[in-house]
Amino acid sequence: MKKILFVCLGNICRSPLAEGLMTNKIVKLGVEEQFKIDSCGTADYHIGELPDERTSENANKNGLELKQRARQFEAADFNRFDHILVMDNANKMRIIGQATSEEHLHKVQLMRDFETDSSLHGTDVPDPYYGGNEGFQNVFNILDRCTDNLLNYHLQAIEN
Repeated sequence: MKKILFVCLGNICRSPLAEGLMTNKIVKLGVEEQFKIDSCGTADYHIGELPDERTSENANKNGLELKQRARQFEAADFNRFDHILVMDNANKMRIIGQATSEEHLHKVQLMRDFETDSSLHGTDVPDPYYGGNEGFQNVFNILDRCTDNLLNYHLQAIEN
């Protein structure tokens, strides 16, 4: 079983959307028993809250329903997950700062490293929190592409 964790700052916009997209894709493929998907934030601002209303509205518009509640990243997540996908470089540094081994460091990667266009590798998924609806759709589009590529990456690894 592949265990994947998506991480952003507050766990109310980007990471719950990535979790919802990935979960929806693996259910559609009928491979949910091969994956464990979760999300969290590096900050404690929104623990226990549902995703941001604008994120949920955008997800619904695109055929997804987000039900997860925000939680904060904890050091034990390094042992619970095989792959930790972080939405931006600032949060990646926060996660790396909690690593206690090389094994932990190897689990951490930026979400956009799974973009089809390699010139976007290493870049941030923009935080739509302070923007308008177009920002939420842009993030949806980015995460939709990246979760497709991430899923294909893990499915190939499972097959081999």
